Amino acid sequence: MLEHNIRQSLLSFPVVGILGSRQAGKTTLAKQIISSHKNALYLDLELPSDMSKLGEAELYLGRYSHKLVVIDEIQQMPELFPLIRALIDKNRIPGRFLILGSASPDLIRKSSQSLAGRIVYHELSTFLYHEVCTSPEQCEDLWIRGGYPDSFSATSVEKSFQWREAFIRSYLERDLPQLGIRIPALQLRRFWTMLAHSHGQIFNASKLAASMGLSAPTVRHYLDILTDTFIIRQILPYHTNIKKRYIKSPKVYIRDSGLLHTLLNILSLDELSGNPILGHSWEGYIIEQIICSLPERYQPFFLRTNAGAEVDLIILKPNSELIAIEVKYSSSPKASRGFVNLLQDLKCSSGIIIYPGEEEYPIHRSINVTPLNRFLAMLDCESDVPAGPRHSFR
Repeated sequence: MLEHNIRQSLLSFPVVGILGSRQAGKTTLAKQIISSHKNALYLDLELPSDMSKLGEAELYLGRYSHKLVVIDEIQQMPELFPLIRALIDKNRIPGRFLILGSASPDLIRKSSQSLAGRIVYHELSTFLYHEVCTSPEQCEDLWIRGGYPDSFSATSVEKSFQWREAFIRSYLERDLPQLGIRIPALQLRRFWTMLAHSHGQIFNASKLAASMGLSAPTVRHYLDILTDTFIIRQILPYHTNIKKRYIKSPKVYIRDSGLLHTLLNILSLDELSGNPILGHSWEGYIIEQIICSLPERYQPFFLRTNAGAEVDLIILKPNSELIAIEVKYSSSPKASRGFVNLLQDLKCSSGIIIYPGEEEYPIHRSINVTPLNRFLAMLDCESDVPAGPRHSFR
């Protein structure tokens, strides 16, 4: 689906951006797309040879006005954005540039200032359920190892864990400094690990700040860095007119379940099963799969009242209808009274409980228990474009 959307965007926009975490597969996807372009030019700004070609960028890129130019890791040269704008305005045709980046705040800010009205962005997640899960073993691997291609496809769980540990070190020691972020790696890893321990919970800046000896604005800044580089998912509370007091701070999740388990030193499902994070790990994994599979213009929220009633995930559809979802790691899940009451308060006609089983069945007049694959298939039916593979193993 994503590859199809990017190809369609290249037919309409002069610049198309693919953003996502490091090692998620952006380069692989871009090369799949340009394989059908006879006149495509690919530049990787992490290669000194390609970087040197852009020493006189205006002259060099001006020679390829009728080719699709792919610029990988464009955050290495943000000064290219004004030049790209000028080249587009001189010859405004669709499909001029395909840019890839690790989504730094600097990247978004500079491109939005320079390329407003000329660019559309697409986000590439790591592997998703419908792309790689064809057996129970693969489904378990995706949850435990996470969706980074090299982690998921490692030949053993130990090698997968080692890859993720190396990814974390590289991200902290190499990737963030390249984005101009100057925070000691050990301090940011400690913050990241503390977030892992509070995975799936309400973000409490004051509590985290006190634990680290920092200010609340500083820990919020750290959270924004991890969010803007696709490491953390912040889910905002749903604002409603129901006459109940509800939590107004976001919930936070480590987006990749494999990184969560690495930060908590969890190697296998056996180890996870004996850990208090089990339920929250499953919840975060399911929610990330759902959010990354949502059709365009569907918006995710959560709702929790001060009394403790909660809806793990609320999906707001473009027609203002709501889908209320609870996630339970149980073979026989039950609907809490708080969930049932909130369905009524939200005027939501039906609720869904997603669990690790294989059957779908009702447990209440307005609540169905559903496996993840059944729910994703329902979302697929609501999308204009059928889901399909967009990654390939490298």
